[in-house]
Amino acid sequence: MAKYDASSIKILEGLEAVRKRPGMYIGSTDKRGLHHLVWEIVDNGIDEIINGYGDTIKITLNPDESITISDNGRGIPIGMHASGKSTPEVIFTVLHAGGKFETDGYKVSGGLHGVGASVVNALSKKMDVTIYNEGKISNIRFCDGGHVESPLKTIGTTKKTGTTVTFLPDYEMFKNASFSYTTIVERMQESAFLLPNLTVEIEDVADQKQATFHYENGLVSFVEYINENKKVLHKVINFSGTKNEIEVNIAMQYSESYNEDIMSFVNNVKTSDGGSHEVGFKTGITKAFNDYAKANNLIKSKDGNLDGSDVREGLSAVISLRIPEKLLQFEGQTKGKLGTPEARSVTESITYESLKFFLEENKEVALTILDKALKSKVAREAARKAREAARKGTGKNNKERVLSEKLARATGKDYKKNELFLVEGDSAGGSAKSFRNRETQAILPLRGKVLNCEKASTHDIEANAELKQIEYAIGAGLGADFNPEESNYGKIIIMTDADVDGSHIQILLITFFYRFMRPLIEAGMLYIATPPLYSIEVGNKGKEYIADDEELQERRKNLKGSYKIQRFKGLGEMDADELYETTMDPANRRLMRVNLTDAALAEKRIHLLMGDQVEPRKEWINENVDFTLEDDFRK
Repeated sequence: MAKYDASSIKILEGLEAVRKRPGMYIGSTDKRGLHHLVWEIVDNGIDEIINGYGDTIKITLNPDESITISDNGRGIPIGMHASGKSTPEVIFTVLHAGGKFETDGYKVSGGLHGVGASVVNALSKKMDVTIYNEGKISNIRFCDGGHVESPLKTIGTTKKTGTTVTFLPDYEMFKNASFSYTTIVERMQESAFLLPNLTVEIEDVADQKQATFHYENGLVSFVEYINENKKVLHKVINFSGTKNEIEVNIAMQYSESYNEDIMSFVNNVKTSDGGSHEVGFKTGITKAFNDYAKANNLIKSKDGNLDGSDVREGLSAVISLRIPEKLLQFEGQTKGKLGTPEARSVTESITYESLKFFLEENKEVALTILDKALKSKVAREAARKAREAARKGTGKNNKERVLSEKLARATGKDYKKNELFLVEGDSAGGSAKSFRNRETQAILPLRGKVLNCEKASTHDIEANAELKQIEYAIGAGLGADFNPEESNYGKIIIMTDADVDGSHIQILLITFFYRFMRPLIEAGMLYIATPPLYSIEVGNKGKEYIADDEELQERRKNLKGSYKIQRFKGLGEMDADELYETTMDPANRRLMRVNLTDAALAEKRIHLLMGDQVEPRKEWINENVDFTLEDDFRK
């Protein structure tokens, strides 16, 4: 046994701790973590603008895979720090050092933890910081994870103010990741929506792409953007208010869809996991609509109240709060969930009072929205009764009868280890059943293409045999009642042919999960199996499986002697052992996890691809999808 005493305890000095455990500071070292570095620097510029300093942020993706972020705020202080180092050196090399801990410097800030700039430096190969402040242009450079390469020095004079940071990530830590122009554009467009006085300029030098965003109507424009291709029921409702030093801004609009889309932000930081402000908003609108409905005899006391899911059906809303530093509480370093208790009561109060006044002044809009909510209530109660009957094994929707026809269950009791494969076609389903791991793998064959759920209600799902089987197999509810913790499976895996029809089935199923089991996607439980396109037999070495044409071309460069290449036409063509080995065996298979990183963009893309407007869909496909048919493996 290795010695374990005082000498075994190592103190990680300075930024070494960040390099040792980067996931603790930025969440991951994949594409998402790489872009988190960008947001940390951008948020510093955003904080300047929120507090009234500056109005422009420029982002440049450089040809050498570095990135430059500039703002025209006050500029980082350039004087000597009490520690004996220059202030910029302290900010970029010391964890928990920054101007946001003193409330006089920033009334409102998204960068609560004070580790952003130094963490970015720690995970960079090179960093160059140029500061415009006190009439001087100052520069400091770092290398190899935060070591000072060139101390702070004056390199010129200037009349402007601001900070420019250029950094080259250490790609040894961010393997298989690179900056995405599209990802940065989408995030910065959100910032422009949230700050009407902000102008954002983005440039990709290598690909010669540029974008500029500025929205004077702020959150109203944001909601209009989300609902751009939907049939809306009224103009955007927007209101704001301030209580207990917390400023609340909200814009909301209903459409004919059955889905809710609520996005929330605090000090310009997206709270993708919600928090106290979202709870307050939902409580406030539910109370406002119930009070109005009762006051106008639209519901009677014996009928019970409208549920929160009823009044949020078809709702798109953006919630933006400004919270002073002393009250701000995030849960987790990546700031995905607001924990500030006061935010709930303040948001609820402002929402309730503002919406109550709006409904009283706009009767026609109020009745239109409530008519939709009341229909949702009827459908929800009918669907719930059908599910309860099925769970009890009564009535024509007997759950056992529905599932016994096709589902091959997993015998294991640990749901986190169990996997449900949704397999295209009875033929492939039969093969998958015969070679699966019966303890952990369940198989549910699907017959053809499922219902397009973009305009479906929970009642439509209950009436659809294929989707009802999926719902009952997973066993965690539907829509507002869905709880991923109750799922019978830790992984839901869509397994289709690698062709156009297979891709269409994938999109239809993803739409179903996004609309009716969205927490399952948010929990990272939905996957797509990627069966190989080819197999290669080289001499007597057995089969080798190739994912796609690109991998085939690379593999052919090293092929020698006699070999045989086979192209698979579909899952049903594979032998049962081939299907298991290539697509189901955890040791060999390749799975793609379906992630939800940008809710607004996902909402727009799903609606665009699955909605009833043909021209926008055709335009998007023509611009973004390259259809090729190549069969050159026999050359």
